[in-house]
Amino acid sequence: MKDQIQHITIFGPGMMGSGIGIQCAKAGCQVVLRARMQEEEDYAKESIERNLRDMMENDCLTQGERERILDNIRIVYDLEEAVSKAQLIFECVIEDMQIKQDLFAQLDAICPPEVILATNTSVMSITQIASKSVHRERILGTHFWNPAFLVPLVEIIRTQDTSDQVVERVYDFLKEAGKRPVKVNKDVPGFIGNRLQHALLREALYIVENGIADPATVDEAVRYGFGMRTPVLGPMEHADMVGTDLSLAIQQYLLPYLADSASPSSILTDCVARGDLGFKTGKGIQSWSREEVAASKRRLNDHLLRQLKG
Repeated sequence: MKDQIQHITIFGPGMMGSGIGIQCAKAGCQVVLRARMQEEEDYAKESIERNLRDMMENDCLTQGERERILDNIRIVYDLEEAVSKAQLIFECVIEDMQIKQDLFAQLDAICPPEVILATNTSVMSITQIASKSVHRERILGTHFWNPAFLVPLVEIIRTQDTSDQVVERVYDFLKEAGKRPVKVNKDVPGFIGNRLQHALLREALYIVENGIADPATVDEAVRYGFGMRTPVLGPMEHADMVGTDLSLAIQQYLLPYLADSASPSSILTDCVARGDLGFKTGKGIQSWSREEVAASKRRLNDHLLRQLKG
């Protein structure tokens, strides 16, 4: 197809940017990662090499595919060079509203109107990010989940200004690139996935905060209970499976007892105040040795690689 998206540029070659780069390069696109300094380039190269090695070790990638992916990725510093052939630009820079607004305004000014501009923000307002730009009809959100080359979901978030054509074109591109895109019809904080994820986290923290169970037990209940069903059974389908009458009866009884605070849990605020930042510091809600941190990350990565392998 004449208008098929084949040239991708990614701003922010960190964990998310390099992962998106792998996915697009694997789909046969020419990918440009724009770095601002040597440290960013070094990180991107190391991250890409490590992730491709993990995929090969789990039989998710052949040597030939690895070489093609690497051949399809370039890292550049010059802004004009980075966007010179771009048809679709993914922004993966720091979650700072002003930085994102300024970058989009800059890209909007130098890129032809047909170039699509997408932000990978996980919670921020796409409308606000696009507010300093002129061609807001070509701006939308594409929220990839980490690791971007392993987790299939991408949330496509439209604003009131985003054109239907842009939404459909990005949806088709992501589907052809091997992702599972979903359309978010309203630009609301947290979109779909993070709203659901943090609703669960709020209740999990409430359970711990009120002495109902300890943190490890909460995780066990999710892992070996309803969490085992969620890859094949979402909450809406589950409600129909058990019956809307039973779902209604449960909600009528249970909802008054669930957490409904609009403020973050004191468990989180106390952890941050003490400098207990989780894996980063070896202690958060629970304590973590260096070996336990590595094992947790490896379990997650291996699980996702097994899913990719099918």
